[in-house]
Amino acid sequence: MSDSAPKKIGGEYGAMRANVDIQKLNTYLKLHVPVVAAPVEVQQFKFGQSNPTYFLTDVRQRRFVLRKKPAGQLLSSTAHQIEREYRILSALHQHNISPTTKPERIVPVPQPFVLCEDNTIIGTPFYIMEYLEGRIFADTRLLELPQQDRRECWLSAIRSLAVLASLDPFQLGLENFGPTTDYFPRQIKSLTRISAAQSQAIDIETKKATGNVPYFEEMISWYQKHLPDERKTGLRIVHGDYKLDNMIFHPTENRVIGILDWELCTLGSPLADLANITQPWAVDARHIPKDSMITEFTIIRPFKNATKDVPIPLEDLEREYCRLANQPYPIKEMVFARSWMVFRLAIISQGIAARYARRQASSEKAFIHPHIFPLIGQLAKSILEDDGFAIDNVVKPKL
Repeated sequence: MSDSAPKKIGGEYGAMRANVDIQKLNTYLKLHVPVVAAPVEVQQFKFGQSNPTYFLTDVRQRRFVLRKKPAGQLLSSTAHQIEREYRILSALHQHNISPTTKPERIVPVPQPFVLCEDNTIIGTPFYIMEYLEGRIFADTRLLELPQQDRRECWLSAIRSLAVLASLDPFQLGLENFGPTTDYFPRQIKSLTRISAAQSQAIDIETKKATGNVPYFEEMISWYQKHLPDERKTGLRIVHGDYKLDNMIFHPTENRVIGILDWELCTLGSPLADLANITQPWAVDARHIPKDSMITEFTIIRPFKNATKDVPIPLEDLEREYCRLANQPYPIKEMVFARSWMVFRLAIISQGIAARYARRQASSEKAFIHPHIFPLIGQLAKSILEDDGFAIDNVVKPKL
């Protein structure tokens, strides 16, 4: 770590936007959560949460985090599952504090304290967990850090993932946490149906349909014909959104101290998380039009063949993962996995575009998604083509 004094990075909070009944919350805390000395002061984190997330300070000046489901009718039955977040955090915390767990086998997560499923307290279920003081990086380039620090932070993120991928979910009591069938076929089947529905959403002003991800049927057919052999890695915990801005780094040391946002967690292939966090190295800037709105979408950083601002070579990340996971390098399935995870991102972006068409999207940048989801889909195709695969016209895939 450099000698310069650390500055506050990420995790900003302020006044509440989605109000909670603080009096009812304090009554609940006094009765059921002795670790929190009520009454509490409540503020709301500003950025990056699909679930409203609050910063609590109790009378002893101890700090905590409260995450709740959004109020109102939810658009998705699979998102916002804070009960699953609490369960996975609890299982990992119990693993971490077990006397048989070696320090290098600890998965960095905040300690969860209580889950409340009573809607009468603050309107929706919520849980309270430990607050971790540290740094959250929104930009994968880590330009605010010296080059060596960037490298060390990225290696820490990979090491934390390798530890997670080494755990047997059955030994953690998570045998019924998710399906035990192969992960990628499940994803392809469910997201194909979701994308088909999203494509039909009609814009309330233009009266035009949201439309398909480009080469949708051709891409789905290719993925179905090139599925990885998931027996190689076994059934593992999949975070579901493993990326740099879902981690908290130590205030002064280049190591992950907390992995956040587990709402999409399930059981499946650990290659999904490895592909997700290494997405930037699969994207080549030559495939992105210079005037594209995609520059507003900070997750798409084109590191492939780049000579500037790349924090670490992809080979170094994958070799470290393989060393820790006891897998041979290179992992030939990574081309499939990275292309699929970018294609999945296109479907997620298409979903925001569909909600924007109905003017139901909550993000202030939702208006860019009708323009960028087709390009993200094209990027997924380019990843395959750059590796020598041809995406041809095909018949409609079977589901």
